[in-house]
Amino acid sequence: MTLNTELWNAKNSPTQTIDIDGTRFAYREFGPNTGVPVVFLHHFTAVLDDWDPRVIDGIGSERRVITFDNRGVGGSGGRTPTTVSAMADDAIAFIRALGLKQVDLMGFSLGGFVSQMIVTKQPTLVRRIILAGTGPAGGVGVGKITPTLLSDMLHGLLTLKDPKRYLFFTRTAHGKAAATDFMNRLEERTEGRVNPTSPWGVAAQIVAIRRWGAQDPMDLASIEHPVLVANGEDDRMLPTRSSFDLAHRLPNASLRIYPDAGHGGVFQYHERFVPQVLEFLR
Repeated sequence: MTLNTELWNAKNSPTQTIDIDGTRFAYREFGPNTGVPVVFLHHFTAVLDDWDPRVIDGIGSERRVITFDNRGVGGSGGRTPTTVSAMADDAIAFIRALGLKQVDLMGFSLGGFVSQMIVTKQPTLVRRIILAGTGPAGGVGVGKITPTLLSDMLHGLLTLKDPKRYLFFTRTAHGKAAATDFMNRLEERTEGRVNPTSPWGVAAQIVAIRRWGAQDPMDLASIEHPVLVANGEDDRMLPTRSSFDLAHRLPNASLRIYPDAGHGGVFQYHERFVPQVLEFLR
């Protein structure tokens, strides 16, 4: 039976599960059933409900989109890995379990780290890659928990607001307005939401991120796939220069930098980003 995912959007797509060697992985699907699917890999602490509906529905207007919670995250079972390499292994197992022969990858932040490992481990599994708000292994400032990040997270706790409001956007008037719009969009789905990532899962991801930043640089020149690199011009979580580094070292990459935007620039500028992604994927 073929599921008509074209009727599903970010508000109503059901959360499905698939068992992989005894571990339950939660996922959602959107868009047409034809063509190469786009598998989304999300950021530190994120679960299925943390993808911007405008990005999901925008790319899903033309492409089959699959979002999932990796091991130990959100709606998925198991213990969260403490290395990016193990996260990539789980993502590959998930893609294979769905019976997919080839995919495009949309990796945001930590998901961008995982995307780089997936294409390194299984190059024929991947056709094209979008790397947003992310950086290379061993890059300058990558994997660092800075005083600025700690301050933004503490600010969120003290104001009882999601720290993404501060971490993902600039503190200009434009950035603050974009943050409010983004957080409101994340609340549009009111039913079938998944649990947040546990404190143990968050701790494991921090270890994985720090290890990624501390390891030796990868040979990105061996990744010959078409890559779209995107970021805001003032990323407080992963230095924007990391995006320039990726675009420089990847032999077949193009770069998009959005003004007055931070780590969440692709969400703030979704009206630009989505058409650019669709054109790139065509």
